[in-house]
Amino acid sequence: MYNAVTRNIHVTVMPEYLPQRSDPGAGQYFWIYTVEIANHGPVRVQLLRRHWIITDARGMTEEVRGSGVVGEQPVLDPGQSFRYTSGCPLKTPSGLMRGTYQMISDGGETFEAEIPAFSLDSPESRGRAN
Repeated sequence: MYNAVTRNIHVTVMPEYLPQRSDPGAGQYFWIYTVEIANHGPVRVQLLRRHWIITDARGMTEEVRGSGVVGEQPVLDPGQSFRYTSGCPLKTPSGLMRGTYQMISDGGETFEAEIPAFSLDSPESRGRAN
């Protein structure tokens, strides 16, 4: 489990390798990751946009930007959380993901909530350090 806190927004990520969706012989590796975004602050916030930075074991980097997450722009009142699961394919047996969520408070202030860097490691990557 990986955690980051920005302005009372707690982001927790739990990655999992999926061997049934991977084909190492063909250079295809697949992970799912579950993210929980919790508002521990005193004001309502909304997630507007996402920015992911995905780096494979060869150092190749891909950036993904878009509106919301899994088709939603969740609003979180104080004490509420939102959880979703998504996936990531790579051509190498390991990699890293990190990023930010653009949030807006009830008062109209925008800020970037950190998504913690997390490791994507398949059984084929044992002994490698990410």
